Amino acid sequence: MNQNKNHQALLKLTATAMMAAIVFVSNFLRITMPVPIGGVTAFTLANIVCALSGILLGPWYGFLAAGLGSFFYDFTNPNYADEALITLCTKGLYGLIAGLVLYYVLKSAKEKYGAQLAATACAAVGYMINYSIKVYFYNGMVKGGFTEPIQCWAGVVSRLPATVTNGVIAMVFAPILGVALMKAMRAAHLEKMLA
Repeated sequence: MNQNKNHQALLKLTATAMMAAIVFVSNFLRITMPVPIGGVTAFTLANIVCALSGILLGPWYGFLAAGLGSFFYDFTNPNYADEALITLCTKGLYGLIAGLVLYYVLKSAKEKYGAQLAATACAAVGYMINYSIKVYFYNGMVKGGFTEPIQCWAGVVSRLPATVTNGVIAMVFAPILGVALMKAMRAAHLEKMLA
């Protein structure tokens, strides 16, 4: 019995590390653009994999996979290294929220597209709020040295199109991948890796 628990924990840890690596690599799939106030923004596919981490691994392991993969990307990129710890939390929350909604609110329908879409939508909205708060305070006040709220809000608004687009792309593709991967993992008798 104890050996079975250890084996299951090892499978979960391995799946989490694999998803963190996929999140890390997916962060390279981006188009970076300058914004008029406060630096750059990016259209990226990483949000899809962050949501997918929560869908497949559940909230806590999803938090680790999404957060650590994004953290290591930021930490190894000189443009974002100073934001790595913030990214650990904001992207980690993407996986956490998707997992919490799917496994605690919609648990009876967790393998259905609609439930995964709702979980991804909640995670996307949560991330948009967290990211906007980070842009306002960190990028605006701390990094940008802005003293007027209007300057900080301008930084948030200038990044909004990319943030919303990234969220919508995640809502389209994460549930499609989530449903397909859950079915494939069950068919391969790897359901112990799922949450």
